[in-house]
Amino acid sequence: MRPSSARWVAVLVLASFAPMALAQTRPGGSGGAGGAGASSAGGLDLIQRGRDLFEDQRYEESIQTLSGALVRPNMTKEQKIETYRLLALDHITLGDNEEAESFVRALLCLQSAYELPKTESPRFRDFFAAVRSKWEAEGRPGLLTDQTALKAVALRHKSPTEAEANSRLVLGAQVDDPDHRVTSVRLFFRSGTSGKFSEETTQYEPGTGAVRAIFPASAIRPPFVSYYLLAKDKNGVPLASSGDADAPFRIPVPDPESKWVIPVVVGGGVIGIAGIVLGALAAGGAFSKGK
Repeated sequence: MRPSSARWVAVLVLASFAPMALAQTRPGGSGGAGGAGASSAGGLDLIQRGRDLFEDQRYEESIQTLSGALVRPNMTKEQKIETYRLLALDHITLGDNEEAESFVRALLCLQSAYELPKTESPRFRDFFAAVRSKWEAEGRPGLLTDQTALKAVALRHKSPTEAEANSRLVLGAQVDDPDHRVTSVRLFFRSGTSGKFSEETTQYEPGTGAVRAIFPASAIRPPFVSYYLLAKDKNGVPLASSGDADAPFRIPVPDPESKWVIPVVVGGGVIGIAGIVLGALAAGGAFSKGK
C-alpha cells in the first residue's frame, strides 16, 4: 500500500468512530436523564428492563434500573405504581424488608385500594397485605390526593472533564429540595460500560443542599469511570437523580502508560484509537523507507 493509500485508511478509521463519539457524548442531565429518554416512553423502557432483570434474578441491577425510571420526568401514575411494585418485589426477594415496606407504602399512597393479583406468589401477597394493615392502622400516612402538591427535587452537578488513574476523586453536587424531603444522596459508580454499579454514601448537608461524593481510587481506571447520583427520602425512596443506571455520566481516565493517544469520546468516556490508526498505517507500509 502506498503512503497516500495508508493515509486514507487512517482517515476512514477515524471517520468510522466519529458518529459514535457524536451520538454518545451526552449523559443523563441534572435532575434525571436528558433527551428523548426523559419522556414517559423512556421510563416505560426502563420499567421493562427492570422487570426483565427481576425475572433473570439480577435483583440488585433491577433495583438500580428501576430507581432511575422512578425519577424520570413525566412518569405517569400507572408507571410509578408498577415501578414501586417491582422495587418492592426486588427487596422482598433480597430480604430487605424495610426497603420493601417503603416501596409498598409509596405505592399505596398513590393507589390506596391496590392489591397484588391472586396469581402472584403468596410470599409477596402476604407481605403487601401486612404492610397495608400496618399503614391503615397508622391512619394511611402520606396518602396523596388531588390537592397534594409536592415540589420537585433537583440534583445538579458538573461532571469532571478528566480523572487521574488510581487516584481518589472528590465530586461536588447541589440538591434543590423546597419541601426538605431529601435525607441522603448516594453515589453509584463502575469502571467500564457493563455490570452492576458499586454504591457509596455521600456527605450531604440538608441545610444547604451541598453534596460531597468521593470515588475510591480503585474505581478510577482507564478508559473511563461511569457514575450517577441518586437523592432519597427518609424511607429510601428515590426523589431525584443526576444521570442514572441507563444513562450514567462518564469521566475520561487517561492511561498513564499509553502514548500518542487520540481521544475519542464514547458516551462521555475516552478511548484511544491511535493504535488502530498507526497499525493501519504500518500495515500499509506508510513507515517503510523507499515507498
